[in-house]
Amino acid sequence: MTAASRSASDAGSITRVAGIEVGHYTDARRPTGCTAILAREGAVGGVDVRGAAPGTRETDLLAPSNLVEKVHAVVLAGGSAWGLEAATGAVRWLEERGVGLDVAVGRLPIVPAAVLFDLLVGDMRIRPDAAAGYAACAAASRNDPAEGNVGAGTGAAVGKLFGIGRAMKGGIGTASVSLDGITVGALIACNAVGDVIDPHTARPVAGARSEDGQRLMDTRRALLGGVPPEPVLPGTNTTIGVIATDAVLTKAQAHRLAVSGHDGLARSINPVHTQLDGDTLFTLATGATGRHAGMLVLATMAAEAVARATLRAVQAAQSLTTHEGLYLPSAADLGR
Repeated sequence: MTAASRSASDAGSITRVAGIEVGHYTDARRPTGCTAILAREGAVGGVDVRGAAPGTRETDLLAPSNLVEKVHAVVLAGGSAWGLEAATGAVRWLEERGVGLDVAVGRLPIVPAAVLFDLLVGDMRIRPDAAAGYAACAAASRNDPAEGNVGAGTGAAVGKLFGIGRAMKGGIGTASVSLDGITVGALIACNAVGDVIDPHTARPVAGARSEDGQRLMDTRRALLGGVPPEPVLPGTNTTIGVIATDAVLTKAQAHRLAVSGHDGLARSINPVHTQLDGDTLFTLATGATGRHAGMLVLATMAAEAVARATLRAVQAAQSLTTHEGLYLPSAADLGR
């Protein structure tokens, strides 16, 4: 079984949350793709954007004071701002199935989205479009989603502060935490400028490599030791994802859960939330259990699920060599 097709059985997955389905579209022409996270019955939505270079759609409507309470899907995509078109395909797929907000004359699916920059990996003219988003929805299921080089994580790379040539393969990962009958899951596409850290050992697992490419630099230690970073174009990095729970949440509480989820990114990426990243986390609360575990417990579960899913994103990734000769080794290649 390849890393990209490996299920998340050990770590759990976001689809362990009742009411959540996930589907990937992976483009065979170059390393890029998109991922659709569906909540067909509607889920209370929230979002928190921490990175300074985000690419997003429909985030304003998720503000607690704004009207629309429930969303029906979230799309994560490669392709930078062009990839936001994938959400249009998701809207069409959901509308065809009668899913959406009742607006009297029809059903309007509410589909926020976020994108990551993978244009340095292969032919940048190939990026997710509406057909890709439609295909991701068509592939959605309750099964544990594939991880690694699939969907929105297909062209992801991590550890780029010393140049893309010394970076490593990022990817997409998922995990979940259950407590007293309530589950919180996360799905994370990691394309960070920083290193990915094992949150349990605080040691880098994937990131910037030494000049000979054989070991990890440890970006934090290198920067603090005075090693100057390479110039990096803002917006060419980001970690995007979704937190889902079957607990009952208000819209304000869904926002707070997204805020807490970023604690998980801080445990698993260093540096994180930089001016070069567009780090964005969404929340989907299906309320399927009819219960609420208390925000302190749920926030702790969310941060843990995000940290684990971010680690899974690089653990499940496979090495990649593009036609242009760019080589991005995986964590497994370096014995991490």
